[in-house]
Amino acid sequence: MLTEEDIKLMQKVFATKEDLEVFKEAILEAISDLQSSVDGYAKKADTYFQEMVMLSHKIDRHEKWLLAVADKLGMKLEY
Repeated sequence: MLTEEDIKLMQKVFATKEDLEVFKEAILEAISDLQSSVDGYAKKADTYFQEMVMLSHKIDRHEKWLLAVADKLGMKLEY
């Protein structure tokens, strides 16, 4: 026969429905925090990549200008 002590011991060993609900809420909160962090990083990465594309276009434009100036001056640029 089960004694009160055995029942108390079993309550400590086995998770109850309330314990699982608390655990579920904690996991959902952790996932939400993680998702927010990933979203923040993705936004920063997207901004960085857009800036790199703009910088690349700017460099290409400057290179064309330099080649045009060199051509008008009769110089040959080597690179």
